[in-house]
Amino acid sequence: MPKDHLNTVFKGALILSISSLVAKILSAVYRIPLQNMVGNTGFYVYQQIYPLYGIGMTFALNGFPNFISKLVAEQPDETSKSLIARRAFHILSGLSLVVFFGLQLGATWIAAHMGDVNLAPIISAVAWMFVFMPWLATGRGYYQGKFLMGPTAVSQLIEQVVRVAIIIMAAYFSVRLGWDNYRMGTWAMSSAPLAAICSSLIFTAFGLRYLLAPAPAPTHPLPSYRKLTKRFVIEGGTLCLVAAVVILLQLVDSFTVMRGLVHQGQLPEVAKALKGVYDRGQPLVQLGLVVATAFSATLLPALTDALAKRQPIEFKRQTQAMVHVSLALSMAATVGLVALMPQINRLLFGSLEGTTALRIYIISILFAALITTYTSVLQSLNEYTAMIISIIAGLATKVLANYIFVVHYGINGASAVTVLSLAVMFAVMWLGSPEDLQQVLLESGYLIKLLALSAVMGIVVILSCHQITALVGPILANTRGMAGIITVIGVLIGVLVFVAGAVYARLFTIREWLVLPYGKRLIKAVAKGKEHHS
Repeated sequence: MPKDHLNTVFKGALILSISSLVAKILSAVYRIPLQNMVGNTGFYVYQQIYPLYGIGMTFALNGFPNFISKLVAEQPDETSKSLIARRAFHILSGLSLVVFFGLQLGATWIAAHMGDVNLAPIISAVAWMFVFMPWLATGRGYYQGKFLMGPTAVSQLIEQVVRVAIIIMAAYFSVRLGWDNYRMGTWAMSSAPLAAICSSLIFTAFGLRYLLAPAPAPTHPLPSYRKLTKRFVIEGGTLCLVAAVVILLQLVDSFTVMRGLVHQGQLPEVAKALKGVYDRGQPLVQLGLVVATAFSATLLPALTDALAKRQPIEFKRQTQAMVHVSLALSMAATVGLVALMPQINRLLFGSLEGTTALRIYIISILFAALITTYTSVLQSLNEYTAMIISIIAGLATKVLANYIFVVHYGINGASAVTVLSLAVMFAVMWLGSPEDLQQVLLESGYLIKLLALSAVMGIVVILSCHQITALVGPILANTRGMAGIITVIGVLIGVLVFVAGAVYARLFTIREWLVLPYGKRLIKAVAKGKEHHS
């Protein structure tokens, strides 16, 4: 690969990574004020339908654009690139219309099987987003296939900003005007198609020129619609499935948690509020995943470069750095959030309801981060079999066990099954991956060091929080302001303990330290300290 072209790829990957990071933070953070404004039941109404939106946006943002970019990159000239994009648009249009009419006609049936027929108008509202999915996915895929990441990054940010603004406005007017929760939910989910319209405008010129104008004569043979559709289902479907793993688990929750709680003996209104409490875990897991995967993602271009240059030793080093950094950050985030959960729950959501369920749910960060990292490596190696089998195994675990566990153990059971499903998913993926990739987790006693360090950090944070609570007294400690102060102190203590322990135990190589924020400065500081003592 020419150096200039490689630099373009790296810059594009960086632009897309930054926009994805901002979009993910927005997507996680807005749900905290939303829950505070509309309460547990209002949050339940929104979260019940959110997975349908999430799946649609995963198709439009990650799965199909990545597949279409591959199709476009395979073509030898500009005419062939535009024609393959046109065919992809036609196939996706057919798929999206099937989904759209399925959701519109089946809204009442879907809502009834979620245990709440009042959700039907909200399902109808979010269905309109799928009408714009082909335009977005094809536009993003076309430009990514030409290594131009700017249009995808801009459309992604526009989509999130518009959607979040509409949701917060819907919550505000709901409180101000006294709307019921379902009316609020309908307006909030209307943000999905409205945001899709706004982000689609980025691709207006592309669409008018390549999708809607008369087709030019082909310069090279193109795959038939039949062969292309088959590739869409197998390759594109796999990419979509991988990208939507966590959202699919949430979709299972939408169909089982509320119904399971009612079967357990809870009144419907109580069950809705409890499901809203359970859903508090989702933005926390999202934020934890952003932290755990953002820095390891910076190694992806280097991984691609090592593969392109056929440098197996360098590829293994980069893979090890990715896995080690992702695992360490996800472990630290998981243990820290579990230790601080009572204070975080009070600070962000105003009560201690569901603290145990949230502590269990938070463990999802660890396995979801590992799945994301291993998926990136396996995709770069074109190893799809282990990914497909692992996702099927994890989803089967969730589908088969969730309702039973909710009936017996309430929202604690739902949290436990989510963690179990992700653990099964990762175990199957790890066992099905190449031997070199399996060994990355087991080399140099890394895992033992990390577990010991995380345990020490968790104990120190919990003891520190108990000490502060004892000093200020239980009444003051239960206020949101003091919960915030304790959380900040706990985070600082946790970071200091973890970093000091990582340096002392030599947890990371120099390469791995350099991936982390301020890693270079830390290496210099440690080196100076050694010189001073010697």
